[in-house]
Amino acid sequence: MTSWLSLFLLIGLGLLAVDAASPWWKTASFYQIYPRSFKDTDGDGIGDLNGVTEKLEYLKEIGVTATWLSPFLKSPMADFGYDISDFKDVDPLFGDMEDFENMVARAKELNVKIILDFVPNHSSDECDWFIRSAAGEEKYKDYYIWHPGFVDANGQRRPPTNWVSVFRGSAWEWHEGRQEYYLHQFHKKQPDFNFRNPVVREEMNNVLRFWLEKGVDGFRVDAIYHAFEIEADANGNYPDEPRNDWTNDPDEYGYTHKIYTVDQPETPHLVFEWREILEQFQADNGGDERILMVETWSPIEIVMDYYGNSTADGAQIPFNFQLISNLHYDSDAYHYEYLINNWLNLMPEGKSANWVIGNHDKNRVGSRFGADRVDLFNILLLTLPGCSITYNGEEIGMLDGYVSWEDTVDPQACNGYESNYMENSRDPARTPMHWSDEKMAGFTTASSTWLPVGQDYAQRNVKTERGVSLSHLNIFKRLQQLRKEPSIEEGSAEIKAVSNYVLAVKRYLSGDYVYISLFNIFDTIENVDLTKVFGGLPANFQYALVTEKSIKRVGDKISASSVTLMPHEAIVLRSTTMA
Repeated sequence: MTSWLSLFLLIGLGLLAVDAASPWWKTASFYQIYPRSFKDTDGDGIGDLNGVTEKLEYLKEIGVTATWLSPFLKSPMADFGYDISDFKDVDPLFGDMEDFENMVARAKELNVKIILDFVPNHSSDECDWFIRSAAGEEKYKDYYIWHPGFVDANGQRRPPTNWVSVFRGSAWEWHEGRQEYYLHQFHKKQPDFNFRNPVVREEMNNVLRFWLEKGVDGFRVDAIYHAFEIEADANGNYPDEPRNDWTNDPDEYGYTHKIYTVDQPETPHLVFEWREILEQFQADNGGDERILMVETWSPIEIVMDYYGNSTADGAQIPFNFQLISNLHYDSDAYHYEYLINNWLNLMPEGKSANWVIGNHDKNRVGSRFGADRVDLFNILLLTLPGCSITYNGEEIGMLDGYVSWEDTVDPQACNGYESNYMENSRDPARTPMHWSDEKMAGFTTASSTWLPVGQDYAQRNVKTERGVSLSHLNIFKRLQQLRKEPSIEEGSAEIKAVSNYVLAVKRYLSGDYVYISLFNIFDTIENVDLTKVFGGLPANFQYALVTEKSIKRVGDKISASSVTLMPHEAIVLRSTTMA
């Protein structure tokens, strides 16, 4: 009785903090699955939802909290699922609604959360809404952006503006039936919605509600920064975008400076509306917080707007693309330090950071930065404060697969030229997952796959790496265990460049051990005196995590004043005494 009275007194005096449990997503490990390439169970050479269900236990094995699934909804597949014809149904290529429901049920059994890829900017031109809009039906006629264009002095009809598609060429496509142009910021089979139409907004709100009822735990919102274009003038016309000076190719996306087609001020408010829908659903149904993860390749100051403002909450996770966009092979430790701290410094108070280094739209981490740095980036991603997003295959160090011009299917490459298709193709990062050293990497029983299996699958695969103590996979799993340590899960962080060559991340929490991650970015041997980097450090540390590049073993003791790093080595040290 006395102990309880003392406890209440301490709380009342403010000497003991009592915090509600942190939201599940704040320090979560997210794992992006590209379903076409994850696991095929029906022998057609294309991954499916039953393949995801089959491998959910693997996600649990590697410490994943939640998985974001790239699109699997009904689609003609002009852009491999990002051209949706029915926002409330599963494409037969991946299974059916029963398969989806089985996947969600199994995920809940394993406590792995499911995040749906929500594609609001556009539909397929085979979507019923677009067909009705093109036919001029009253309810649907303004679901999309239409304009008759202009007739020039030669009697030739031309598009309304000089806006260029991300996939090359004009962003306007003539529709013979309606006798007007429609806007498509991506493929011509992906007409843009008109989000200035409140009926469209409610239509997409209902899509969110539908999938929430189906049991998803949140949404990754695709290409949100494209959702609005500048409003038409009083005559219904749109302005040309100004020219850029680095290309003379009018079909190149970079031909114009994007001031009217992305990052319009209304866009974050759309996300605020969707957050309200998620919060209302939670209020009505209970359970864990449902989340929004938004994709925007905008300037960092604009990205911060998606967190919300003083009157509205936005996305819990506006994707942090600073590392994926701005780091290069030759970037030094000071560049790493700046990019990481810049996000942390600009982030609104009370919000949580997230870190992304790979996804389905970028070359594999090991191909961009070198296979010798795979562990380095996984360690960085998983020891920084906040949540991490890992693309499937990065945990085993998959590299870009070779995809010939003949086998290339990505419209971003196919709309260009054979001479430089590899510069634009996203296919190499989308080749099938390597499950084993068996035929077709254990991905399928088929004799061929939708993209070729990587040629190095016999060396880089889950089955083989499970049996190698310091494989990429086992280092990843050990990292996930370390993330549960209080200092790493909840503690403060200091990120400092020791020199051009070495980056240091300190994680600490009163009453717990101090953890320091060190990253030797280049191919020289480096020695670090940690006492000159961070103040007030304990004198001695021990190795909490090593890689195959290390000459030390886990548990070995080391003085804080002299830590030697081998080329491209990354390690995690733990103090021998608590802070």
